[in-house]
Amino acid sequence: MDFLNSFIQWFVDRPEILVGLGISSFFIFLLSILGISWFVANIPEDYFLASKRKNTKWRDQKPLLRLVVIFVKNIIGILLIVGGLLMLVLPGQGLLTIVTGLLLINYPGKYRLEQKLVSKPSIFRTLNWIRLRANEPALKRNIDN
Repeated sequence: MDFLNSFIQWFVDRPEILVGLGISSFFIFLLSILGISWFVANIPEDYFLASKRKNTKWRDQKPLLRLVVIFVKNIIGILLIVGGLLMLVLPGQGLLTIVTGLLLINYPGKYRLEQKLVSKPSIFRTLNWIRLRANEPALKRNIDN
């Protein structure tokens, strides 16, 4: 309990940090809402049909640009995860922002996690609802997903 009081007192002594975190939380919230819609709308409709991820044309044609894009994507994903963690205690959609960050960064087993998430009927319906609003065709998936 003493640690919690010290933590709260530290923020009370530095109100500018709370203001900065609140403003940051608001902007991360807006970016996560806009970003999620954009990312979901740009998922290829057959993305979840394959049992494993396909290689992209970028891998062979533009390896340097691919590395830059992966680096930037991972930085944005990490920032979203950090912002989502902050939003767990500040205003905003913390869990949604954390999930968005996790879907952006590269790590072993990511595609299996995506497959598992999309196998949940409520998540699949929500993804397709977002795509419908963006005038994109519905996502397809294997029946056993």
